[in-house]
Amino acid sequence: MFTYLLRRLFVMVPTLLVISFLVFAIIQAPPGDYLSTYMAELQSQGEAVDQAKIDFLRHQYGLDRSFLEQYAVWVGNLVQGDLGYSFEYGMPVNQVVGDRLLLTIVVSVATIIFIWVVSFPIGIYSAVRQYSVGDYTLTFLGFLGLATPSFLLALVLLYFANVKFGISIGGLMDPSYADAPWSWGKARSVLAHLWVPVIVIGTSGTAGMIRRLRANLLDELQKQYVVTGRAKGLSPIRLLWKYPLRMALNPFISDIGSMLPEVVSGAVIVSVVLSLPTTGPMLLDALRSQDMYLAGSFLMFLALLTVVGMFLSDVALAVLDPRIRLGGGVSK
Repeated sequence: MFTYLLRRLFVMVPTLLVISFLVFAIIQAPPGDYLSTYMAELQSQGEAVDQAKIDFLRHQYGLDRSFLEQYAVWVGNLVQGDLGYSFEYGMPVNQVVGDRLLLTIVVSVATIIFIWVVSFPIGIYSAVRQYSVGDYTLTFLGFLGLATPSFLLALVLLYFANVKFGISIGGLMDPSYADAPWSWGKARSVLAHLWVPVIVIGTSGTAGMIRRLRANLLDELQKQYVVTGRAKGLSPIRLLWKYPLRMALNPFISDIGSMLPEVVSGAVIVSVVLSLPTTGPMLLDALRSQDMYLAGSFLMFLALLTVVGMFLSDVALAVLDPRIRLGGGVSK
């Protein structure tokens, strides 16, 4: 296991390096840069453009260098913890991101916990009580959750909360805490507002997880070792928890690698609708304004979540499922 962990950790480094090159190529692909977009906005408003100042800024931030030179400087700064400079906000990316990254992590972790807590018992019940009234009802609700767009559910909740109860459920905290430093009151305000985005973002993921767990568990319950265990007189609960359920948990574990970035990137529209101070809306604005270092930092954050999530899921699967081999080759 130790050798396997070291091998996977060493693979993560070149993987992130390749991803960083692709990310930088993507954010550099559109013609022009942030200064070109800024000049176009000034000209559309009828304002004069100081070309000398634009050339000075382009030289100061290295935008007049070649692609490989800009990439080398960007990667070198990333390794040192410097995410670059945000042209749109006029300050380093580290300061721009600030609490948004922390709030994004809080929402993502809470959503994943919600998905697991809700889908785990429902998936087991649907598989054990196959074709029952409860199974049909939960299956219908699952399909309904898969078919409902997250942003539409957010709009419906906002409407009913405002019309029926006269309250606003947008945002992640009370407006009085928006620019205030972190305190116990601000943390409680975040927890009080957290349930709405967690339900909205986690609904589709919960429905999908229920379907996959139900299908996997049904497949395991029909295998020969389960029939043998029943014939030997094992109690249904012990037989379910010790063998089939353990094997059916693979989708829970394997989805860690994809669930982390999907929760962050898939919540962009929901964050805009609910006015959430997370990284989603800022990433969208950075891509539209060609704020390359800010957009690149967010994309690398998603890539890091993917790589780390895949590493954690592979290790957990190797521990959970003895059928998974840690090394290649065929044993005799």
